[in-house]
Amino acid sequence: MTIGWHFDNTYAKLSDTFKETIKPVPVKNPKLVILNEELAKELGLDFSKVNQEELSKIFSGNNLPIGSDTIAQAYAGHQFGHFTMLGDGRAILLGEHLSNKNKRFDIQFKGSGKTSFSRSGDGRAVLGPMLREYIISEAMHALNIPTTRSLAVVKTGELVAREELLPGAILTRIASSHIRVGTFQYIAAKQNLEELVILMNYTIERHFPEIKSSKYKALDLLNLLIEKQCQLVVDWMRVGFVHGVMNTDNMTISGETIDYGPCAFMDQYNPLTVFSSIDQFGRYAYANQPKITKWNLARFAECIIPLINDDQDHAIKIITDVIDNFEKVYEKKWLSMMKKKLGLFGDDKNDKKLITDLLNLMQNHHADYTNTFCYLMNLKIENDQIFNNKDFINWFNHWEKRVKKNNIPKEKYLKLMRSHNPLVIPRNHKVEEALKAASEDNLDIMNKLLIILKKPYDYQNDIIHYQSPSPLSEKYQTFCGT
Repeated sequence: MTIGWHFDNTYAKLSDTFKETIKPVPVKNPKLVILNEELAKELGLDFSKVNQEELSKIFSGNNLPIGSDTIAQAYAGHQFGHFTMLGDGRAILLGEHLSNKNKRFDIQFKGSGKTSFSRSGDGRAVLGPMLREYIISEAMHALNIPTTRSLAVVKTGELVAREELLPGAILTRIASSHIRVGTFQYIAAKQNLEELVILMNYTIERHFPEIKSSKYKALDLLNLLIEKQCQLVVDWMRVGFVHGVMNTDNMTISGETIDYGPCAFMDQYNPLTVFSSIDQFGRYAYANQPKITKWNLARFAECIIPLINDDQDHAIKIITDVIDNFEKVYEKKWLSMMKKKLGLFGDDKNDKKLITDLLNLMQNHHADYTNTFCYLMNLKIENDQIFNNKDFINWFNHWEKRVKKNNIPKEKYLKLMRSHNPLVIPRNHKVEEALKAASEDNLDIMNKLLIILKKPYDYQNDIIHYQSPSPLSEKYQTFCGT
């Protein structure tokens, strides 16, 4: 079959410290649920001549593509602040596929059976969370936010035990790599300097070749990681995304969003928003995401202390100074992003106050985050009580004066706003509606949702049905699915 697989598996060639060579556990009766044909095309893959039965075997791992070299990757992680040695307990990397544009992508199965890293887990995944990751990751891609993506979901024909018996499923995840902060933590914990150097050089060669001849590679890598992670979290904040499980094993070195377990999008603006059922103390709340990003980066910095300088005390001082610069980098990116959301060109000493005043008003009046910015762009949406409030009207007048500063034409600032403010996000109740229907073998609702989410910045027919928040949004909970 001329599907177009082109595997070049560099990570599998690393020593056994980094991984376990293992094949997916075969499943009884695989059935393809959804295939991302647009992504397949971007990868240079053509499944048009492959029948449903064969596709189901491919994406369940029952029939492995020629050239694949299946492994489970080793990594560690601080999970809710507690360090644990981990690894791919229910995921298997098929290999690295080179697209016809010579771009390298990890192809990974999620829910493909037990590995040596599974601990007490069953190595399986269930249909709902896998379809959820498919929907949210593709929505994030359309929102122009760096993310892993979803190529396919298959049902396994087996039941998986959670709180109840649920239909099993396997997701095919695409990433520029699965190297994480936790990968560095795992290797650093082994206290083998040679392997730490191997991992650093491999990571730089794969993701940051521009620094591979630098005298200060480790320090340059840390600085690049700070830049990428700051930008990523600023993008999350821009659209009201709450990741929900920002453990160090869920922070990629590439700067892509990974792991769509207990994540969701905020409806009413509240900095303390938490959706994860297990985040009882709000560690990963919306407003805490920048702080946790800095904390995770500090854990990465600890790993590379021996690569910074032979004098440990001097190395610690260097990385401390770099990490302490995080707030400055983040604040600059965040302020720039919020100004674009409000259509502000140039600088004004009161810009930050204008932004924080709006956010405070939104919080006090339980205003919908996404729809408030739609209102500012003159888009017809469901009326919110905040828009008739005298304090908001007063703020609105100040904002109008600011956007017109320097004679900026309306078309220009609206164009800036429309490129940074989505008209639709994956509303939690719409996602749940799609997943419920899919569990009953009705994919029409999910497919319609995916079509709408593919163009989040465009006005589309029927878009109004996807813009209203759920009346129960503040009580919405998500679960990790393991």
